[in-house]
Amino acid sequence: MRTIAHVSDLHFGREDPALVAALQEDLKGAAPDLVAVSGDLTQRARRREFEAARDFLQALGMPVLAVPGNHDIPLFDVARRLLRPLDRYRQYIHADDNPFYVDAELAVLGLNTARRTALAGDGRISLPQIEVLRQRFAPLPPGLVRVLVTHHPFVPAPSGPAHTLVGRGLEGLQAAEAAGVDIVLAGHLHRGFTGDVRTHHVAIKRSILVFQAGTAVSTRLRGEPNSYNLILLDPPRLACTVHAWDGQRFRPLAPTRFLKTDDEWRREG
Repeated sequence: MRTIAHVSDLHFGREDPALVAALQEDLKGAAPDLVAVSGDLTQRARRREFEAARDFLQALGMPVLAVPGNHDIPLFDVARRLLRPLDRYRQYIHADDNPFYVDAELAVLGLNTARRTALAGDGRISLPQIEVLRQRFAPLPPGLVRVLVTHHPFVPAPSGPAHTLVGRGLEGLQAAEAAGVDIVLAGHLHRGFTGDVRTHHVAIKRSILVFQAGTAVSTRLRGEPNSYNLILLDPPRLACTVHAWDGQRFRPLAPTRFLKTDDEWRREG
């Protein structure tokens, strides 16, 4: 059994300090095996923002896998954006843009979908990253739960304004399908929801669950409270519990439960 805390869109530089303290306390109480951060750790990729993000993650005292988001690439510093877009991210957060975590029950791969040329904040998966996905998961034993983490989403939100999905997303999902990926974690939308990639990508035949996370501690809300996901993996079952800010603490909502039978994740209850 493993637990993943899925945290996204921290946006240090636009964070609420009370929320930061409460999130840290809640995560320490949950004691997940891994904290997966799906991008936008900072607001404008400034040094002090990365320092704050680093200090927050280190203070948790637990394993962290993070990927950059579009806000982790400088916007106004054009020279740095074009020549060294992720140097501060690599200095303060992860040296590897496509980090990998594996233990006896769980394998998690992060892919950097942020691109320096995408001024609108859109993301993309490259062909070399698709090969990384294949190579990382291919040699692993079949019993491990396989998880993919990106910043940009593969499926749209069920309602609300439309957003551009990650570029080359279908090719990435086809490689994920072949590699046996069970779950995709993403952010960017500042909205949380659960779904199956097949609702939007009919070419995918095997069930792959999607868990989108809202913004955890920033003031950049889009119609819903700050939140994060706590995912309990107990094959063949899993449960995702949204922890939503109620003004005083992160309160767990009713979990969404799934059972896997014959490569099919089915919602229970």
